[in-house]
Amino acid sequence: MTSKFRGMYLQVFPIGTSHFIVKSTGHHYTWNKVCTTVNNIIVGKLWVDQSGEIVVKEHETGAKAHVKFHPYTYMSREQRRVTGGVFSPDGTPKYSLKGTWDSSMSCAVVRSANGSEWDVGEQETMWVKNEALPNAEKIYHFTAMACALNEPEEGVAPTDSRNRPDQRLMENRNFPDANVMKVRLEEGQRTRRRAREARIAAEGPSAKYQPKWFEKKVDEITGEEIWRFTGEYWTCKETQDFDRCPSIYLDDEVVSEISEGDT
Repeated sequence: MTSKFRGMYLQVFPIGTSHFIVKSTGHHYTWNKVCTTVNNIIVGKLWVDQSGEIVVKEHETGAKAHVKFHPYTYMSREQRRVTGGVFSPDGTPKYSLKGTWDSSMSCAVVRSANGSEWDVGEQETMWVKNEALPNAEKIYHFTAMACALNEPEEGVAPTDSRNRPDQRLMENRNFPDANVMKVRLEEGQRTRRRAREARIAAEGPSAKYQPKWFEKKVDEITGEEIWRFTGEYWTCKETQDFDRCPSIYLDDEVVSEISEGDT
């Protein structure tokens, strides 16, 4: 990910390619992501826009979809508009797509095409946004899935982000102790980084940190360098063998001490 701050707004540009494989059929889809712009960073009400084009490729058949996220302009006053099409391997348009990225999308069969002029059939709804949860404004308008992502789970790796104590304290609305814990964790992180940099300086590149569950590969489809999951995590979780994991959080006694307000 890269970002650019332009005074009144911040732009975020995702890097890399997303993959989705349907195991039952072997269909392999890849796609890029568009730019996200956060407006009124300094003054005014914050609002988000998406802009750019997503190209979805199906690598078994060669079919593609081009989906354009139209940026907001003061001239058009159109917000969140999305248009696009699905094309056969030879480039023939098959379906027309339209809608908005925050409410609904529909498609229609392309009956005939003359360049960019398409004669399409009746629109059919493909996706509609779920209704917001009760009191959505108090939970940052999260979806039910987003709200559940930090739920504790037994038997996960000690480095799992759900075990991060300052995050748990904040979720429990213990903000003072969460701030104290955050400072302690970040101090430990800086100490470990300095120690690692010293080891690299003394021992060379072999002392660099190596990810525990991923390995660097070249993607055979895109040619990009990627981090591929090794699958070893599930074996370690089943056997509860997490000896390879570093200690990145404070121990239980320290956590208890801070949460009791004894620091």
